[in-house]
Amino acid sequence: MNLKGLIDCHTHTQFSVDSEADINQMIEKAISLRLSAYAVTDHCECNRWYSEDHYIGEDTYRYFDFGKDFENSVSAVCELKEKYSDRINLICGVEMGQALQDVEIAERIVSDKRLDFVIASMHQLPKTEDFAFLDYTKFTQSEIKNLLERYFTEIHKMCLWGKFDILGHLTYVLRYIEGAYGVKVDMTPYDDIIEEIFKAVVSKGNGIEINTSGLRQKYGDTFPTYKYVKRYKELGGEILSLGSDTHFVEDVGKGIFEGSQIAKKAGFDYIAYYKNRKPEFIKI
Repeated sequence: MNLKGLIDCHTHTQFSVDSEADINQMIEKAISLRLSAYAVTDHCECNRWYSEDHYIGEDTYRYFDFGKDFENSVSAVCELKEKYSDRINLICGVEMGQALQDVEIAERIVSDKRLDFVIASMHQLPKTEDFAFLDYTKFTQSEIKNLLERYFTEIHKMCLWGKFDILGHLTYVLRYIEGAYGVKVDMTPYDDIIEEIFKAVVSKGNGIEINTSGLRQKYGDTFPTYKYVKRYKELGGEILSLGSDTHFVEDVGKGIFEGSQIAKKAGFDYIAYYKNRKPEFIKI
């Protein structure tokens, strides 16, 4: 596959808790695909920056020490930038989870001058288990509605804070509700809050991503879908990134071409990657 002129700006390596992908192999795969830009964005959950001892009495997340993961990932990518400088446009990024659940840590992350790129994501609501680990068969329709309302409200608050570059995988929770558990959700009740999210993103000069992971999962679509990418454009959105959200070498670049076609259909002529926290645009 030749993805020249395209980008994959959401990927995970051995420095993410849920990946064992060798970072050098990931970069070599990106080179083989002829990607114009490739970002390593390992997980850093703000609400689990410290070791387990720091969170005694809290049992809503099972992993800790993301501060160490962050340092290991960023240090590795900075070193590899030199090694691969003549072969690929390598971007040092992070996927920052739950920024407002520990704003002090979030501020520390976004202030790190080594970073080119910050994705802000929501994997977990306050005092609630990670969306990936909830059993949605035990939820009533009313409880799912409440969960989604809380999810989009928290994302809106995060976007009003806005000290990031790209909002990661909006509608991510549907990966599990609809994809893994097959519970159909009517999204129209959330259209208004999603519009407010987009307005906040635009007002802060930030962007969103088309996350293509759902195309290779049971969900079968992108996060967010074309409908919302188009609405983002209509509301003045100009910055749009593409990311596979891969945790495996073989999935680098997966769905990126399809994502670029969704972008074009929604009215975008350019996609964006970040260097030194500033967007760089590539014509689709």
